[in-house]
Amino acid sequence: MKKMLLTALILATVTFGAQATEISGALGATSQGGLTARAGVGFDWDKSWLESSTGKLTGYWDLGYTYWEAGDEAGGRHSLSFAPVFVYEFGQGYVKPFVEAGIGVAMFSGTTAGDQKFGSSFNFEDRLGAGLKLGDTQRVGIRVIHYSNAGIQEPNDGIESYFLFYSHQI
Repeated sequence: MKKMLLTALILATVTFGAQATEISGALGATSQGGLTARAGVGFDWDKSWLESSTGKLTGYWDLGYTYWEAGDEAGGRHSLSFAPVFVYEFGQGYVKPFVEAGIGVAMFSGTTAGDQKFGSSFNFEDRLGAGLKLGDTQRVGIRVIHYSNAGIQEPNDGIESYFLFYSHQI
């Protein structure tokens, strides 16, 4: 898993190196009460749509690593995920509220996390989030991420994690 994470980070840096990069960290809990920790690297799309006095639609690519500490069967799992994320920023000032949504893919170090059974290591990642953008370089907020294999294999229990996150553009 460490080699996979290192390879993905190198590939992402080479592929998206010309774009604005942000690093993020998050702490959370699963719907079953286990702890999760997530580190991510985001690459801004450097585009915006639907610009008005209300706000604008933007987005970024997100590469994330999550550590899952939960459950009797599968505590200490790892996952690597990649997702396009759409962000709507409200307002024009220093502090801008935002909402975000994305759907991506994830690879887990096993077919379970916590006490949930996935049926496969490959899963989809669905996310919703909200928070505040501070200036042009920082974001704080809350996020829920759901993982499941969309019924490709049984069982397909899925798992959610609820995060508090912080990101900083570098």
